[in-house]
Amino acid sequence: MSTIHIGMIGTGNIAHTHINRLRNAANVRIVALSDPSEASRQALRLKFGLDQAAEFADHAEMLKLSELDAVIICSPHTLHYRHVSEALSAGKHVLVEKPLTCTSEEAELLIAQADRAGKVLQVSFQRHFLPHFMYIHDAIAAGTIGKLTSVTATLYQDWKDAQQGTWRQNPQLSGGGMLMDSGSHIIDVLLWTTGLTPEAVTTQLQCHDSPVEIDTFTTIRFAGGAVGSLNIAGKAPSKLLFETYAFLGEKGGIFYDNGKIVLRLNGEAPVEPELPKAVTDPDRSFVAAIRGEGENPVPGQYALKVLQLTEQIYDAAGYSPLTYVNA
Repeated sequence: MSTIHIGMIGTGNIAHTHINRLRNAANVRIVALSDPSEASRQALRLKFGLDQAAEFADHAEMLKLSELDAVIICSPHTLHYRHVSEALSAGKHVLVEKPLTCTSEEAELLIAQADRAGKVLQVSFQRHFLPHFMYIHDAIAAGTIGKLTSVTATLYQDWKDAQQGTWRQNPQLSGGGMLMDSGSHIIDVLLWTTGLTPEAVTTQLQCHDSPVEIDTFTTIRFAGGAVGSLNIAGKAPSKLLFETYAFLGEKGGIFYDNGKIVLRLNGEAPVEPELPKAVTDPDRSFVAAIRGEGENPVPGQYALKVLQLTEQIYDAAGYSPLTYVNA
């Protein structure tokens, strides 16, 4: 089995998560680190003993390495399009943090570019690999609760206070607020597990004196008649992270409450279903896809759908992250 040589574009906190997961992948080497911050590069190098990895302040110089097979992109959101495009142009496979880009137009361009290049373009939506969400996806697909009639997805997180002063609340780098950031995971679950297509949305949005949106409360009508709500609340109590979903169908419902899942079928007692086992993660599945040992589990098309709904929500609220001025 040949060794896959990987470089990092962006060496902040989330890069640590990726490298930690890659410890469980066979025949993988981190050979290069790219970040404008020398301190950030050094922190990653020292934590994981990456003594042989080359360091670059400029990702473009790193991409010239002939030995590099793939890159993992952990840079601020609005830089993703450039970083992904340049990596694909350099002949590298790409695993990119969410969101893929900050617009659906850019996402479509990257998907097409990856197809032309014959390279893996995978988005790091990790809930695709977590047992609770794998169960929900498979149960809905199998018709366990019948045709969906309504769905509700909610995230409460102290995002406003926790991210204050960081690039995530600078729209020139983040491309949006909590909806674009943490909210993208919730939108992904809503669309991936159900296969539903949004047709119309109405939204209430609040910035709470922040330069980006903090709260978005959205109602959705889907093709086929199902309705839903998506509630992203970023002004929340300190250190809170609480995630809930309800999937209701003609035969019953599936309820997820911050790590606990219950199946309620009509006329039957509620049960906690047996969950599938987690067998991989975003990073190991990326390596497997490069080797041709499995399909790309989260291609760009999933991220495109997330961005399309994000744009619908922003449009419904009459809001643009890049032009909004907090008065």
